[in-house]
Amino acid sequence: MSKKILLVDDEQDIIDLLKFNLENEGYETDFALDGERALEQALNEKFDLVLLDIMLPGKDGREILRELRQNSSTRSLPVIFLTAKDSEIDEVIGLELGADDYIVKPISIRKLLARIKTVLRKQSAQAEESPLQFGDLIIDPLSYTVKQGQQTLEFTKKEFEILCYLAQRPGRVVTRETLLNQIWGEDVIVIDRTIDVHIRKIREKLGAEEMLRIETIKGVGYRFKGD
Repeated sequence: MSKKILLVDDEQDIIDLLKFNLENEGYETDFALDGERALEQALNEKFDLVLLDIMLPGKDGREILRELRQNSSTRSLPVIFLTAKDSEIDEVIGLELGADDYIVKPISIRKLLARIKTVLRKQSAQAEESPLQFGDLIIDPLSYTVKQGQQTLEFTKKEFEILCYLAQRPGRVVTRETLLNQIWGEDVIVIDRTIDVHIRKIREKLGAEEMLRIETIKGVGYRFKGD
């Protein structure tokens, strides 16, 4: 079954360019020219990925992404930002909101197709994983949920992916560089500090008991302690 991609941009020429090239690669596409329509489609229809411009009429791309990540049905929906904003801070903000990738216009179709394949492949691999259990802590890669006893803990997409990646390798030291490459991708430039901030937030959400499962290995990275 072909993957379906939602194209969101306020320029019809860009939509037409993306639509032509993606459909030539076997993808199905639909599109929206403004933020409100894009959010409505993403929440009410089934898509495998969203290509999302940041500067849009009505709701901008960041608002849309924030709402998608807050909704249980779209929390794990892959989103790639397409934007004319090329500053490092814009990229960091976009990725910390939960974007899976960030591509600066003008768009290289070859690069875009490669990034799409990488994001979809990672999504498929995570969907095949079984839930991980450590005492009362259950991490489910399929539903992107974390439960502690009867309580469901709320994590952003990137926080969840980091926690899941560490938990799938209990007892092993994972370097910051590995986490950056595996979670954000080798072509995306993200500072080491981004990982540290995400780890701090993960620990806070796990609470006093479970936070101790994530050990800091000074100058190297992190290790998840299993039972």
